[in-house]
Amino acid sequence: MSILSNSMLSQTSRRRGRLDRCLHHPAFLPFVGFVLLFIVMIFLNDSFLTANNLSNVARQVSINAIIAVGMTCAILTGGIDLSVGSVMALSGTVAAGLMVAGIPMPLAVLAGLLIGMGFGALNGGCIAWLRMPPIIVTLASMGIARGLALMYTGGYPISGLPESFMMFGRASLLGIQVPILIMLVVYLLAWILLHQKPFGRHVYALGGNEEAARLSGIRVSRTKLWVYIISGLTAAVAGIVLSSRLMSGQPNAGNGFELDAIAAVVLGGAAIAGGKGAILGTLVGAMMLGILNNGLNLMGVSPYVQIVIKGGIILGAIWLSSVKRKAHR
Repeated sequence: MSILSNSMLSQTSRRRGRLDRCLHHPAFLPFVGFVLLFIVMIFLNDSFLTANNLSNVARQVSINAIIAVGMTCAILTGGIDLSVGSVMALSGTVAAGLMVAGIPMPLAVLAGLLIGMGFGALNGGCIAWLRMPPIIVTLASMGIARGLALMYTGGYPISGLPESFMMFGRASLLGIQVPILIMLVVYLLAWILLHQKPFGRHVYALGGNEEAARLSGIRVSRTKLWVYIISGLTAAVAGIVLSSRLMSGQPNAGNGFELDAIAAVVLGGAAIAGGKGAILGTLVGAMMLGILNNGLNLMGVSPYVQIVIKGGIILGAIWLSSVKRKAHR
């Protein structure tokens, strides 16, 4: 009888442990917020809960969610990347221009991705080895990338892309839109990298206490470099997907996308000071933002008002993050 009782107590303890881990997971509160927001939008607009609208939301969310993966890595280290929108535009326009010039589609797409990684390496190098502040470095590269995109295109969209390029932005596979599949693959790879590999532990350690991470033997500069390369790469992937969806290279694409990416990360429960957050939370944050944008559009709210609302959401999320951090001290 006592053996049976001990077994039951052990199972109960394990269940409580799992429940406690779930309740304290960085993505738990964002998920609760997502569910509540979803329910509110259902009541506010009859057109929200339709298959066509939800499919449209998922497709729109995919681009911001992909960019937010790189932004998550940067914020986890205590940094930030303001260049993602401009890098996205440059990568998309260069890939489009090369295809129009007759370069095979796979090589053009690869060139676009390499441009994103190159800008990420530039940002990471300046931050890691020249010890320049991330916000200043990425603000400067934001202007450089946008300027190069405008110079490359003359300020005009690049059209006339091959139909095969359409697969990244408009095609479906097994009934699921390809942009959504690309998003899910990117998040799976990011989850493995951040939560199953030593690199992820180094990223979190760096955001928690950089000096302690350095003293523990972590190669801080190399970790920072790879974080910004990843951010540039995810911005380039999003640029390719957007160009494929529009079937044109848009030099003005991505304006304000860095704000959306930051919003997705902080809504997902990441600490803006670094060291705390989860990639799953970022995905939930991106979905919350997508649902909010869609709901406001359905209600006819002005895009200018939406920008103000998103700015307020970021401020509120950062305030809550700082309150939680002080409460745990």
